[in-house]
Amino acid sequence: MAREENKESVGPAARMAATVAKRMRVKKGLTQEQLGAQMGYTGAAISAMERLLHPVSDEMLVHLERVLGGGTGIFEEMRELVRLEKLPEQFRGYAPIEQKAVALWLYANHVVHGLFQTEAYARALIAGSYPEPSPERAEELVVGRMARKALFDRKQVCEIELVLDESVLRRPIGSEEVMREQLTYMAECARRRNVNLQVLPLDAGLGGEYSGDRGDLNVVETPAHDRVTYLEVQGESLLITDRAKVSTHLQRYAKIRAQALDPRRSLGFIEELAGVRR
Repeated sequence: MAREENKESVGPAARMAATVAKRMRVKKGLTQEQLGAQMGYTGAAISAMERLLHPVSDEMLVHLERVLGGGTGIFEEMRELVRLEKLPEQFRGYAPIEQKAVALWLYANHVVHGLFQTEAYARALIAGSYPEPSPERAEELVVGRMARKALFDRKQVCEIELVLDESVLRRPIGSEEVMREQLTYMAECARRRNVNLQVLPLDAGLGGEYSGDRGDLNVVETPAHDRVTYLEVQGESLLITDRAKVSTHLQRYAKIRAQALDPRRSLGFIEELAGVRR
């Protein structure tokens, strides 16, 4: 029964990948064991993939492209589709918008924003969430989160601004080593020419004005130069296109940014927490 339920949960992109892989394997005259040997898998793993008992993984698609793709790029194209349908349901509608963005204005006040997480930090965060995911599902989510980083090095540059609440930098996730690596990575990101990273200090509200009290905020400028807001809380999400509301969100972001440390002081603060010597 469990195997049948797993089979029913496989998305259309993974189903297509399995179907195409089987057809190309048969066309090449390869048995499941022979294909597995060339890819670095067992024949049983290939069988499970083709029968949808274990949906095709991102790594398996890489090897399928190498062994069966023949330079067509067919499995490479499927990687994006498979990754998308493995993302949390509430995030799937926003993910393509984020990857095509020309500008992002981000504020995070609970944990490090997903775009800026290291693999170890993301793995610790996802594994410790509730409901606790299976190891296989946790790994899928980590792979999907790491794939978002392609945005940083995209040929058409995306300008990214991130304001992080100081509490995010001080909240230990995983272990001291995981946090040290995360903070060091944040400092590296802050030095990118297309990234503006600022820290909102804990004492930002002492002057009587604090604009970061309503939680995380993501405002996106699309290639068409429209602006949308994405909000997510407790596993639910909201994509807002109303211009007046998005304008208010962007103005609120500007207030948050104005109350944060400037980029140079923010970088120094992060490096100090990370123990980086300048």
